[in-house]
Amino acid sequence: MNQLLSPEPAAAAVGMSALPGTLPESLREELVAFRRDLHMHPELGHQEFRTTAAIKARLEEAGLEPRTLSIGTGLICDIGGEVGGDALAIRADIDALPIPDTKDVPYRSTIADRAHACGHDVHTTVVLGAGLVLAELAKRDLLPRPVRLIFQPAEEVLPGGATDAMECGVLDGVGRIIAVHCDPRVDAGKIGLRTGPITSACDRLEVSLTGPGGHTARPHLTTDLVTAAAKLVTEVPALLGRRVDARSGLSLTWGRIESGHACNVIPQRAELSATVRCLDLPAWREAPDLVHAAIDEVATLHRAKSTVDYVRGVPPVVNEVRSTELLRDAMVARGGEYAVETTEQSLGGEDFSWYLEQVPGAMARLGVRTPGDRARRDLHQGDFDADEKAITVGVELFTAAALLSAGRLP
Repeated sequence: MNQLLSPEPAAAAVGMSALPGTLPESLREELVAFRRDLHMHPELGHQEFRTTAAIKARLEEAGLEPRTLSIGTGLICDIGGEVGGDALAIRADIDALPIPDTKDVPYRSTIADRAHACGHDVHTTVVLGAGLVLAELAKRDLLPRPVRLIFQPAEEVLPGGATDAMECGVLDGVGRIIAVHCDPRVDAGKIGLRTGPITSACDRLEVSLTGPGGHTARPHLTTDLVTAAAKLVTEVPALLGRRVDARSGLSLTWGRIESGHACNVIPQRAELSATVRCLDLPAWREAPDLVHAAIDEVATLHRAKSTVDYVRGVPPVVNEVRSTELLRDAMVARGGEYAVETTEQSLGGEDFSWYLEQVPGAMARLGVRTPGDRARRDLHQGDFDADEKAITVGVELFTAAALLSAGRLP
């Protein structure tokens, strides 16, 4: 028996009651070490050269033939025969965030102001582990459909590296695509699922206000840009709340405001940055015009000239019914009904949504909270970490999905 597979009956049926492809302890330990190495060496979007090389080397060691994307980072790897339109794709994102790692752990980031604070190191390790197991299952003729592993760069860079990856042909021959995203609100050992929208649309907004400045003793002779910027911060979200159906969940949240250099000088320029998020597609399509109009109205009222750069980000991730059922059945086969919980739609954005514009698919939320842990950690924070038991859960979820995928593809 190959060391990458736990012992199972040689004639185990590929069904709900007996699925091969669980992990032996040796591979569990290897994958934890691999994840920790990635965590210590985080790389930003389109700079994931070390990460790409590490994934490629391990897949080649397993006898596979991964191919680096033409954009320089990221790769794909096909398992189980030629991909001809019916392959199941399993996607991971491989980039990190430009924030400091504040955890006191042996595998803390060694790169200043860089951290895997969104769990992409876990996603990458899970898909790598699934690939290693599926390659062994393919050798035993237990893989019903070809599988393509997609290791995608730059998920954190709007509009997302998924668009670049698709231009490189990662979906050619793919009939369905699945993925997971770490969720610190779900216990390790479980996944969260939802049919339909599971994330939201997310765009980026950059605003510049300009006008004649001057002495703070004579604000009536100036355009008071500090006040104008403050009014923009408070009044634009309020205006949008009265111009869009509240059920659309359109939310504009400011993340940066900069203006001025001295307490007695009214500046000539102010800059603001924000994200715009929507729960549904109709509101997302209307959002740029509505946001522009609201900003212009408030700026004009305060005699400021506004320049708006509205950067389209990503649409919502909308889980397709059969793909969601595939993930549910796979998790039930591995962990029972208790291992699946219904999750809510998040206002977070995810560029996995771009793949779902082209092929059916679904994303599950992978629980990474240690059961019983009452600490309230969140994504995109320097103290984010994952219970590494989630790696095994993710690998076995994906291997089960691949084994159950016969008859689920178009």
